[in-house]
Amino acid sequence: MMTSSKQTPLYDLHRQLGAKMTTFAGYQMPVQYKNGIIHEHLHCRSQAGFFDISHMGQCRILGEGAPQALEKLTPGGIVDLKCGTQKYTVLTNADGGVIDDIIVTRIESGLSLIVNAGCKDKDFAYLRSQLPTDCVFKELAELALFALQGPTAAAVLAKFAPQTGELKFMQACTTKIAGTVCDISRSGYTGEDGFEISLPQADAERIARLLLAEDGVEPIGLGARDTLRLEAGLCLYGHELNESITPIEAGLQWIFKKGHSDFPGAEKILAQRQNGAERVRVGLLVDGRIPVRDGCEIVHQDQPIGTVTSGSFSPSLNRPVAMALLERRFAELGTELSALVRNSAISVTVTSLPFVPHRYLRR
Repeated sequence: MMTSSKQTPLYDLHRQLGAKMTTFAGYQMPVQYKNGIIHEHLHCRSQAGFFDISHMGQCRILGEGAPQALEKLTPGGIVDLKCGTQKYTVLTNADGGVIDDIIVTRIESGLSLIVNAGCKDKDFAYLRSQLPTDCVFKELAELALFALQGPTAAAVLAKFAPQTGELKFMQACTTKIAGTVCDISRSGYTGEDGFEISLPQADAERIARLLLAEDGVEPIGLGARDTLRLEAGLCLYGHELNESITPIEAGLQWIFKKGHSDFPGAEKILAQRQNGAERVRVGLLVDGRIPVRDGCEIVHQDQPIGTVTSGSFSPSLNRPVAMALLERRFAELGTELSALVRNSAISVTVTSLPFVPHRYLRR
C-alpha cells in the first residue's frame, strides 16, 4: 500500500527527520515526528510549526469572467474579492450538500484555488465541466505547498520575505524566499496566526530546510494538524462536511453573500438559512479522559439524537473534546448528553466553538 502511494517533494526530508509515515489521500505523509503529537501540537501553539501540505490540490481559473463563473458554483462573495484577498467557501451540489470546501484567492489573471487532497480529482473534473468557455482551467501539479503556523511564524517568515509582515488574515502576495518566487497567504488550518506558501516543487526541499533551520521552528505531522484544527473548531471534509451535509448544518452561515441565490442547492440551503436546519454542528466537552471519536452515537435518555463527526484529546485543554451533528433541539449550550463508546455511556456537554480562541491577525 505504501509503495503504490504518491510522495510529496519532502518525502526524503520527512524520513530524515524521523517521521512516522502513513498513506493519506493517496500520499505518503508524516503522522508525527520523534517528539510525538502532543509535543508538536503545543509547540505550534507556542512557537512555529512547519507543515508539508503538498498533497493538497492547487489550480487556477483564468480569464476576466473567472470570478463570475465561480460565484455561480458557491454561496457567493467571489466577485467581491479584491486582488490579493482570499475567501473560504464551498462548492455545493444540487441537493445542498458540499462537494468540497476550498480557499479562493483573487489574482490579476483570475482566481487561484486550494482544494482538499482527497477531493482534488473530483473537484477538478467538476470545475472543468461547469466553467464557461471564456475561462481556462489550469491544474498546478508542479507546485508544492507548505504552512508555517504559530505565534512566532510571522517573525520567522519576515526574515526571508519582509512583505509578508504587511499581510492581514486572508490576504496574499507574490514574493521571494531565498530567490524562489512564492505565493504566500496569511491563512491556515490551526487557529493560529500563520502562512501558507506555494512554490515550485524543484525548490521545495531547499526552502523547507531553510525554514526548519530557524530557531523555534519544528516539523508538524498530520496528527497534530488534526488536533489543532479540532481545537480551532474548523471543519474537516469527510467529517463535518460531505455531499449530504449542507453548509448551514455545518455552521457555515457566515460564508454566504446576502441576496445570492444562483448556485447549486440554493433552494434547500437558503430555506435552512432562513428557518434553521433540523441538525446542527456543535462542540462537545467530554467528561473524564476517554476520547470520543468520530462515528460515536450521541444519545439523550437512550434515544439517538446525533453523531460525533470529529473527536480527540485536546492538548491545550488537557481533556477530550469533540464536534457532532445533533438534532437542533438538543444543541443549546450546556445541554448534557451521552456518547456511546464501546457500549459505555460517556457524559458530554454542548459547548461553544472554537474550543481554543483563534489568533488570526485581523488588525
